[in-house]
This record gives sequence, C-alpha cells and structure tokens, in this order.
Amino acid sequence: MDLQPQPVKDANRLEWLDAARGFAIFGIFIVNIGTFSAPYFIYGGQWEAWPSSIDQWTLRMIDIFFQASFYTMFSILFGFGFQLMNERLQEKGIRVKPFLARRLLILIGFGLVHAFLIWHGDILLSYGSIGLLMLLFLRVKEKTLLLWAMALLLGSAALFTLGLYAARDYLDQTFESEIQQAFDNYQSGSLTDIWGQNLRDWMFSNAGSFLILICMLLPMFLIGMYLARKRIFHKPEESKASLMKIWGIMLLLFMVLKAGPYIFGNPTWFSYIQDNIGGTASALFYIATFALAAQTKVGRLVIRPFSLVGRMALSNYIFQSVVSVVIFYGIGLGLYGSVSPSSTVLIAAGIFIIQIMLSRWWMAQFRFGPLEWIWRSLTYNKRQPFRRKNGKEA
Repeated sequence: MDLQPQPVKDANRLEWLDAARGFAIFGIFIVNIGTFSAPYFIYGGQWEAWPSSIDQWTLRMIDIFFQASFYTMFSILFGFGFQLMNERLQEKGIRVKPFLARRLLILIGFGLVHAFLIWHGDILLSYGSIGLLMLLFLRVKEKTLLLWAMALLLGSAALFTLGLYAARDYLDQTFESEIQQAFDNYQSGSLTDIWGQNLRDWMFSNAGSFLILICMLLPMFLIGMYLARKRIFHKPEESKASLMKIWGIMLLLFMVLKAGPYIFGNPTWFSYIQDNIGGTASALFYIATFALAAQTKVGRLVIRPFSLVGRMALSNYIFQSVVSVVIFYGIGLGLYGSVSPSSTVLIAAGIFIIQIMLSRWWMAQFRFGPLEWIWRSLTYNKRQPFRRKNGKEA
C-alpha cells in the first residue's frame, strides 16, 4: 500500500465544490475591490461619499448579497476540504496532525506576505492561524462539531450585539484624519508610503480583534467539517431532498436577516447578526445552490467556468490583489478614491471574466495553479508534478 500522502486526482474531485470556491472568489472580490479603491469602507463615510442613486443602490446590493456571504462561504468550504483531507490521510495511515499543521503554517506564510506587502485585508493569515484550532476537532463526534459551531456562532452574536446596542449612539463614526492619510499614502508613488499605510490599515482593522475573528471563522470551519462528515454533499443526487430543504430554509433566513434590516433603517448595532448569522445562511444557500445545479446538464454548464477558477483559488485570490494594487494605488494607475462603487463592480466583473479565461488556459497546461503548486510541494515535502502531458495529468 502507498502510504505517502498525495494530492487528490482530477477524476476524484467534487466539481461543484471547485465551482463553489470559484464563485466565492468572485463574491469576495466584489466586496474587496471597494476597500482597494477607497478608504471609506474601513474608516466610514461611504454612504456620504457616494450619494448618487446608482451608487447607493449598488452599496445596498453589495451589503445584502455579497458582504459577509462569501468569506463565510469560503470558510465553510475551507472546513469541508480540511475534513476531506483528514479522511484521506487517515485512510492511508498518515499522521494527520503534523501534516495538516504544516499545511496551515505554510498558508500563514502566504498570508504574511499578502497582508503586509500587498494588501491589509488579507484573510489567509487568519485562515491559517485560526485553522490550527481545527486540529483540536479532528476526532470529535459529529454532534460535538455542530454544538461547538452553534455555541460560538450564536453565543458571539448575542454577546456582541448586546454590546453594539449599548454603544449604538457612538457607532457610525467617520475617521476624517485617517481617510485623508490613506488618500495621501495610497495615491503616492512611493512603495514605502503604501506599505506604511497598509500596516496602519491592518492595525486599525485587526488590533485586538483576534477573539472576534475566532468567533467569526471557527464556527464556519466547524460547520464545513460537519457537512463533510454527514456526506450529503458527496453525492448530491442521492441527497436531493435534504439539499432542497437546506436550500429553502437558508434562503428564508438569508432574506430575513440580510435584507430585512433595511426595512428598519439597517441599524449598525444589528450588523453582527446580519453579517454572521445572515451571512452563514446566505453562504449555505449558495453552497446548496451549486450542489443542486451540478445535478443538471444546464447547471453543470453554468458552474463549469467557476470550477476552473476554484481549482486555483489561492492564485486567483492573490492575482486580484496584485491587479487591484496596480489599478488603484499610486505606483500604478493611481485611481484610488476616484472610482465609484458601481464602477468598481464592473471592473471586478471584467477582471473575473479574464480570470476565467486565464484559469481555463492554465489548467489545460498545468495540474495546479502556480501558488497551489508551491503550497502542495511544501506541504508534501516533495516537488509535485506540474505540467500536464498531452492535456492529461502528468
């Protein structure tokens, strides 16, 4: 028996899972590009900065359908994939914890480079560090996974919402001096000014928030592990009734918790529930949609382009950041602060279409995305075969 861990073969992949990852990469970019293009999404004032009706409508649509829906979706899929790898390693008799810990530590390395040399809004550093906590749950029962996930998700929502409600009169601040500083530094042609501002933005967004990040991400990881354990997504054609039930319930919660607050003025104190409970519901709705779509010929045609992006999700995620830096910062085109939300959505969609085409070409030539190949080679302690031979796996 071959006891060496090996990457999953093409024929054994769940295509809907790759497609869902690709769709999540698109949704994450729709949200992230707003932060790349202007300081308002960090320091406040976006509603005042973009008063036109089309931009106000765009901000609302992003908030309802994208904000907190796609990092949660990707987080659930991250936990799902983690559990699949755990099972494959156990089947081969490989020591699971050292292998998965090394994989996560390498991801932390990618995150450090991305967060401090490219963009402060990096999620890889958080995924890697908080993902290490999943090692504590590798052998617990399915029920225990779900109980921990619900306790963290619902408990933090209740606690933080009470705190936000108590401080509701002090929310919605706009940090004018920080906004001006961001304009000065990101519009500068100096890379050191940009890196300095990047660090300031990272500190503003992350200082003292590690506990909040745990409460936001770890439940999603555990839900993903739980769903992988239950195996209803492994063969969606055999679990269609269960998937339809999940789809319907999550759609209802999605609409009530994500869109419903706008009926009452979308109060900021409710944002944690809106983003974390509503975002979880929308993420599960999107995941179930992709699993169900994969069961029809038309659905497979629709999701296929997303699957190519999803197979090289890490490379495409970093690619989006690099391109955005070139477009918006002073070392490139210098469009920081001058592109409206409605226009950034069009830019993001255009870049993503290019990514689909590039991913299609790349995956026809190579087995992995470039950064995925580095990650896998370091994880497996062995240089992985990279090029395909005659359009097939090498």
